[in-house]
Amino acid sequence: MSIILQKFISQSGHCSRRKAEQLIREKMVTVNDKLAELGMKINENDGVYIGKTKIQPLAEKIYIILNKPAGYTCTNRKFKGEKNIFELVPAYPSLHAVGRLDKNSRGLLLLTNDGELTQKLTHPKYEHEKKYKVKIKEAKININLIINNMKSGIDIGDGDGTVKVKNIMYIKNNTFLIILTEGKKRQIRRMFTVLGYKIEDLVRIAMGKLELKNLPEGKYKHISLKNIY
Repeated sequence: MSIILQKFISQSGHCSRRKAEQLIREKMVTVNDKLAELGMKINENDGVYIGKTKIQPLAEKIYIILNKPAGYTCTNRKFKGEKNIFELVPAYPSLHAVGRLDKNSRGLLLLTNDGELTQKLTHPKYEHEKKYKVKIKEAKININLIINNMKSGIDIGDGDGTVKVKNIMYIKNNTFLIILTEGKKRQIRRMFTVLGYKIEDLVRIAMGKLELKNLPEGKYKHISLKNIY
């Protein structure tokens, strides 16, 4: 049975479909020793390589939710002296985080080697909701100013332009519940910075159907695909 090349690469767990498409455009992918073309179809007997790495069909798809503690990075690259989320879970080939949390943030992360699922959960057109609880440091805050600006849009600069939240509500004790369907780098922190506020605590409590619930900080659990999408 034939399959589109970039779909095969993403299903292997090597990377997302978008990344696979980028690698093909950059002439990093070969099929049977010939440069690959975007959208070409392959079969199980074809030899697919990214650089010198042969891409193999994925034997088992892994889905893990992790309650990330603050102080851990979400990259697959390891740096001396830095704590990394992949130290907290079993070592599976091609495991990656679906949507990162910055080092100082904590809460729900989905880890998987399923590139197709990653594509569906992270592409902006699918508008998957992510929920956060955010506590502000300052003793006095203008609640209405924050809510109105977050909903109408804030220019966070650095080429990312104006972004806004899908919804925001004030809970208590300088804490807000925020829902995003987009995810620019450090978006929530940058929005509050523009408004003149610093974040004391930022925790992601849900991603689509997934909820953090009572999973202890630093702990993980395996889940099935039906619980995600």
